[in-house]
Amino acid sequence: MRRGGPSVLGIVLAGGAGKRLMPLTADRAKPAVVFGGTYRLVDFVLSNLVNGDILRICVLTQYKSHSLDRHITTTWRMSSLLGNYVTPVPAQQRLGPHWYLGSADAILQSLNLVMDERPDHIAVFGADHVYRMDPRQMLRQHIDGGAGVTVAGIRVPRAESSAFGVIKPGPDGRTVEGFLEKPTDPPGLEDDPDSVLASMGNYVFTTRALVESLFKDAEDENSAHDMGGSILPILTESGEAQLYDFSTNHVPGETARDQGYWRDVGTLDAYYDAHMDLIAERPAFNLYNRDWPVYTHSSQLSPARFNAGGIAGESIVSAGCLIRGQVTRSVLSPGVVVEEGAVVQDSVLHDNVRVGRGAIVRGAILDKHIEVPPGAAVGVNEQRDRELYSVSDSGVVALGKGQRVL
Repeated sequence: MRRGGPSVLGIVLAGGAGKRLMPLTADRAKPAVVFGGTYRLVDFVLSNLVNGDILRICVLTQYKSHSLDRHITTTWRMSSLLGNYVTPVPAQQRLGPHWYLGSADAILQSLNLVMDERPDHIAVFGADHVYRMDPRQMLRQHIDGGAGVTVAGIRVPRAESSAFGVIKPGPDGRTVEGFLEKPTDPPGLEDDPDSVLASMGNYVFTTRALVESLFKDAEDENSAHDMGGSILPILTESGEAQLYDFSTNHVPGETARDQGYWRDVGTLDAYYDAHMDLIAERPAFNLYNRDWPVYTHSSQLSPARFNAGGIAGESIVSAGCLIRGQVTRSVLSPGVVVEEGAVVQDSVLHDNVRVGRGAIVRGAILDKHIEVPPGAAVGVNEQRDRELYSVSDSGVVALGKGQRVL
């Protein structure tokens, strides 16, 4: 973002292993996991930044990054004429023979990117959440408030606080007085004791504040070198941290139902539930907002086809699919085939899954290139499924890429 305004460098943290999302992350980094039929999780943060005129973006990668690197380099091509780019940056051991020790160390080891660009501000965003956000509104508050760092917060039930960094706001509702990393029993909000303000993992820094706090953190041998758990407390203690209330953010084309939607899809259950949010008559998250689009790679495939009495209801069916059986309340990625007599219910099927004649798939997530043999059943017998496959706490059956169905 230049053109007479402040210069902003986007840094997307995409190095997490995503262990809680196994087996979907057995062969890829979490931000590269397919979502919503045709997207990758990283597409949501990149679309928000690009739609918000942040057009110079570095994506820091580490674990199993090939699929993510390939997606970014083939999909996210910006105008080199204007100096814009989205580039994956692998761990390079620039400060010694060790990989990233945490998200803060990842940025510290990549400070050459900051020194090359010399931006006024740096937007550090996570790579694995599903949401729409205009970062310009957060940047505007950050500049007007004179903060060293502004952190985006969203209300979540207090019972779920152990999954998030929790922000304690000051009496003015904007100053950050404290930050608790994944607490088990934090205090609730004054106006809502059953809720807390969770960090979304999205930060806007002045370049000075970020660089100084990174070097200070690097000197602490006991630090976890984490953005939320280490860097934010440093700036909170110095009085430079402010809160941005995500509920005040508005994007063009939003609906009353999906305004303020944000999901951390870090577990199988959360990932599955977020897909179910997509398929309602009035979806909780609307993929069809053309005023604030989510960009991704589009394969050159024929339109979906329905033959032999095949039907689909309350579902998303991508290009290249062939439906001869029955599909309900499901999300199908490109190239899925559902044969005659087969039933797919309440499920998420990734690219090129084939469900054989008379087979049943119910309440399941099937990764790419899985073949369900004729007459087989997935998600029907929970005891058997738990013996053979990964099953979430709420009973969602998940099979990894190319896994054999028995």
